[in-house]
Amino acid sequence: MAVVSRAPTTYTRHHLTRRDFDTKTKLSAPNTLSCSSWDSAKKPPPTPRIATRGSRVIVAASPPTEDGVVAADPLTKQDLVDYLASGCKSREKWRFLRSSDCIASANNHIVCNIKDHDKTATTTTITSTEHEKFGFEFGSLRPTKYEQIAELLNGIAERFDWDKIMEDDKIIGLKQGKQSISLEPGGQFELSGAPLETLHQTCAEVNSHLYQVKAVAEEMGIGFLGIGFQPKWGIKDIPVMPKGRYEIMRNYMPKVGSLGLDMMFRTCTVQVNLDFSSEVDMIRKFRAGLALQPIATALFANSPFKEGKPNGFVSMRSHIWTDTDKDRTGMLPFVFDDSFGFEQYVDYALDVPMYFVYRKHRYIDCTGKTFRDFLAGRLPCIPGELPTLNDWENHLTTIFPEVRLKRYLEMRGADGGPWRRLCALPALWVGLLYDEVSLQSVLDLTADWTPEERQMLRNKVPVTGLKTPFRDGLLKHVAEDVLQLAKDGLERRGFKESGFLNEVAEVVRTGVTPAERLLELYHGKWEQSMGYQVVGRTDNSDIWLS
Repeated sequence: MAVVSRAPTTYTRHHLTRRDFDTKTKLSAPNTLSCSSWDSAKKPPPTPRIATRGSRVIVAASPPTEDGVVAADPLTKQDLVDYLASGCKSREKWRFLRSSDCIASANNHIVCNIKDHDKTATTTTITSTEHEKFGFEFGSLRPTKYEQIAELLNGIAERFDWDKIMEDDKIIGLKQGKQSISLEPGGQFELSGAPLETLHQTCAEVNSHLYQVKAVAEEMGIGFLGIGFQPKWGIKDIPVMPKGRYEIMRNYMPKVGSLGLDMMFRTCTVQVNLDFSSEVDMIRKFRAGLALQPIATALFANSPFKEGKPNGFVSMRSHIWTDTDKDRTGMLPFVFDDSFGFEQYVDYALDVPMYFVYRKHRYIDCTGKTFRDFLAGRLPCIPGELPTLNDWENHLTTIFPEVRLKRYLEMRGADGGPWRRLCALPALWVGLLYDEVSLQSVLDLTADWTPEERQMLRNKVPVTGLKTPFRDGLLKHVAEDVLQLAKDGLERRGFKESGFLNEVAEVVRTGVTPAERLLELYHGKWEQSMGYQVVGRTDNSDIWLS
């Protein structure tokens, strides 16, 4: 792929030297970090453009900038900590932070000073919602091939004004503003939404995306399926997308777990990404998210089939993560340690084995080595080279715990599903985590849950859903309290968003997960036949994305 050449530019860290960053932000004390200063000081990396055809701009595969970036000083561990801390949002991005700067507290947590009358207010920014779906041919019901997906991407780009993302000469995604469309390893079609302020905007974005996809796909004889695990086809039937990072992952996965290839090629998820205002706020949301992630898994459990038959799980997708790669998955019990903060997450991520390094428009296999090795210049795959923040950013995307920290928090426990449920997941987490009263109530509710209890829920919920025994009752009873907290939190936001919880309210009321409803259909109306009932065009809204 030919990228328009440009003279190399010398940057450091996120394109600023530490000295320049300290000067620009006028830090007044050690360990002091102003969130607003970080946002204003850092420069966005330049985006290389390789061709322009009318309004269609074709851009290089992400991350495209490393060839034009020359680090003046080696990265330090503190730079990696600061990178995560830069996710602390400034007051213009968090409306209730009217007078706030991030400073270091006595225990070195990065915190924000907030006016007393603002402490119970809520942010209005939802970082984004992401969802994946399976494509299939109407006639044969077989998974869509890359050639069909490429035609679909080109069609959406030309008809709806998206920019194309290329890897070599292959189209692998689209970008429009802050939205992007990407391909997972087996051709799962993913929308990564833009940062939005209300759930109404989020659901409108989902609706617009599904309309655009359907408008082009139906003309091609292609449909899409909202479910957490491929219900009909085996791995040998799934096409492989032409992305270099996936080839490296495909070769590595069988070495570290028995279900990694299933994760890559046969799962679909929906997740919501949420902001934090400070290190303390991040910690509270991280803990609440991890504790309640099994409840989200149960509420959205939607993957009960494998190769045409029931698989013994309500969420096969969730179960698959338990034997994918234990070095980079799980419930992260250290998040509940008193010492936890940005630095402790960096320590964890430094020791997670790497997949690759991206250099000169290709992915270099660095599996088995850690980012800590890279930081010390000890990667055999690129001897003597030191990492950039692009490398660190990439590495963070290859870690897959139930809640993931980047410069925001990702809630990762839910199965893919139909569009109404796509809107319900952000409603659940925004109601719980973006309202101070509800967030504190969640922390109080889960404060005495032991690591063993949290892990027990993680292990059992994929099998038994809301019927999982917990203490003196069932998980359903906890979910009832959690749903009420989410509803109350949304109502206090004042945007009339609580209606988006209706899809999960029925699940909580009955204790019957979406997967169990599919199983009822399978054993009843469908007469134990998969056929078009699951992957074809029917009036069953639990299956067909419309």
